[in-house]
Amino acid sequence: MSLKQVPLHHIHQQLGAKIVPFAGFEMPVRYTSDLDEHNTVRNGVGIFDVSHMGEFILKGEGALDLIQRVSANDASILFDGKVQYSYLPNGRGGIVDDLLVYRISEVEYMLVVNASNTQKDWDWISQYAADYNVEMVNISDGMCLFAVQGPLAVKALESLTPAQLDSMDYYTFEKTDFAGYANVIVSATGYTGAGGFEIYVSNHQAEGVWNAIMEAGKPYGIKPIGLGARDTLRLEMGYNLYGNDITDETSPIEAGLGWVTKFTHNFIDADVLKQQKEQGVSKKLVGFELIDRGIPRGHYEITDADGNKIGEVTSGTQSPTLGKGIGLGYVPTASSKPGSELFVKVRDRLLKAQIVKLPFVKK
Repeated sequence: MSLKQVPLHHIHQQLGAKIVPFAGFEMPVRYTSDLDEHNTVRNGVGIFDVSHMGEFILKGEGALDLIQRVSANDASILFDGKVQYSYLPNGRGGIVDDLLVYRISEVEYMLVVNASNTQKDWDWISQYAADYNVEMVNISDGMCLFAVQGPLAVKALESLTPAQLDSMDYYTFEKTDFAGYANVIVSATGYTGAGGFEIYVSNHQAEGVWNAIMEAGKPYGIKPIGLGARDTLRLEMGYNLYGNDITDETSPIEAGLGWVTKFTHNFIDADVLKQQKEQGVSKKLVGFELIDRGIPRGHYEITDADGNKIGEVTSGTQSPTLGKGIGLGYVPTASSKPGSELFVKVRDRLLKAQIVKLPFVKK
């Protein structure tokens, strides 16, 4: 299958980005170095082009009922301009995808899904849409998404919009003027834990908006940031990545998503997941820090002190902020308490690690 390109592919090439295949797209993984880009976002401000993400519009009187059926969080508590993190249970106790739900109005919502799952999610939700008389529109190919992240994001963007960015609550959004364009969605969301905004624009607006953000952010040291730093930033916050930490085979309760699993409505797999929540699960996703020097990577074995396998690393990296190896992985519930010792098998060595409470880097 041929890879897609995001609309600003030519700009990333001009900026000297290293381009790699990711989720069916050619994506910029880095422009300078992962370390430099990571620290830019943690301490200043950076811009990611994440236009590979998928967006669906759901319209109609039954839109909320459809969302309540297919997603585990309770979308009935949303109000216009509010965003919610949720996931789609797959009918077998696993996860189709995790996603964001945007309430545009009482009868219109936007769902933002992972790029690698866009078609899969579309097919999954579509099979239920007819029951609720909901019009679904896949706007993914016509939209660009820029994530402007970091503690200086407000300062970098405030000259471009009349929206009061400094007083926008976390997980809210506005449709507003931005960089001379009307009806741009500015969302106080992100995947870095560093604060900031996500800007949704149509393809024909994308280059103008990108250039305006780069220009307005210049006094604050804004830089383009690739997927490499995006991964280390999200991992320092303990955020799940679909395909690594959560999959069609992982239970959301085991994955620590009980907080967005609300049994106030009847959703797919509600009975199974309620039983798991009440009775407990046999394994849990935990965060760990290496005590010994080394870098944990996905699929490395997690063992006890004798080298017996007890689990597997799902995500791992060297934390730029902490200067040590960190990771996520599933271990038996009995061994999942913070402070518990475990080992990660790196080649033939057992590296000592300790389970810690997430996030790794406190906000």
